[in-house]
Amino acid sequence: MSLAGRLAERIRSAGPVSVAEYMHLCLHDPRDGYYAVRPAIRADGDFITAPMVSQIFGELIGLWMIEVWRQMGRPDSVRLVELGPGDGTLMSDLLRAARLEPDFAAAIDLWLVEPSRPLRVQQVQKLGTLARHADSLDEVPKGAPLLVVANEVLDCLPTRQWQRREGSWHERRIGLAGDQLVFGLAPAPGLEGAPEAAPDGAVFEHSPAQEALASELGARIASEGGAALLVDYGRGTPGLGDTLQAVSGHRRVDPLEHPGQVDLTVHADFPSVLAAARREGVETQGPMAQGDFLRVLGLEARARTLSLAQPESGDRIRRQVERLSGADQMGDLFLAVALHSPGLRPPGFGAQT
Repeated sequence: MSLAGRLAERIRSAGPVSVAEYMHLCLHDPRDGYYAVRPAIRADGDFITAPMVSQIFGELIGLWMIEVWRQMGRPDSVRLVELGPGDGTLMSDLLRAARLEPDFAAAIDLWLVEPSRPLRVQQVQKLGTLARHADSLDEVPKGAPLLVVANEVLDCLPTRQWQRREGSWHERRIGLAGDQLVFGLAPAPGLEGAPEAAPDGAVFEHSPAQEALASELGARIASEGGAALLVDYGRGTPGLGDTLQAVSGHRRVDPLEHPGQVDLTVHADFPSVLAAARREGVETQGPMAQGDFLRVLGLEARARTLSLAQPESGDRIRRQVERLSGADQMGDLFLAVALHSPGLRPPGFGAQT
């Protein structure tokens, strides 16, 4: 039976499911979940990520890692961890930059946190046996400082949604109208954190899963030292709005159609993510627009160097830079934040918070 059919049976027997439950099933159901079975992260698939736009993205993150490692006192061993590595492109480019500092390259113990078996296959094809895999961060061994990168990971974590109706908040849930999945509302007494002055129809989102990841990263870094760089599209300030979306073939589609066959995402809630990390004892930087962040790290200088080395590719490289940093493309929509041990000053950011 398809995931849609199993969802319908579950709803008939146990009642409507939350948006968070729906997202988790659609993305990670072992039999039919999008990432468990059919992730299509490529130009001819459903979507591409910044590392696939240009090698410069991963190279600059590699230089960021080197500088943070130096500030940490150049430890002889460091766990370099990527959460949600996609097809391995970012890490491949990062490691190429890491070779500029041989002592850093020698210190790396590389881990990829990836529950998707199809994506693990792609990562091994890209990186060979350089990395070890883990299903979750808690499987990465302790005992060494961490350097973590996560690009477009927060947006895949389930979120709950509530909608304002007649002066009260109601949780958005997914039920059935006949055989069709539909959104509905259920009373949500005692909801904390949602603004009471919101107008009818407003949607409030909260992702315990995003906060839990930030707390876990914060606790590991506070205990063992290091830093994490998170890049994603999302909110830099608290706000309202329905950000649930489905993407297929680089186009937005109805999130309730074809469950498990399309990617589902929400905006990262950076204010909540950073607050959760700080509660564990780390310091944070950002959010900063991706375009500004990459420019500070040397995006344009690296593009010029590449263009000189590959003059026939100059126009393509310029288009890639615009895609990564343009205000009307990825430059403003995507934000970068850092979580780090007290006293470090990760490059690319302004004043510490």
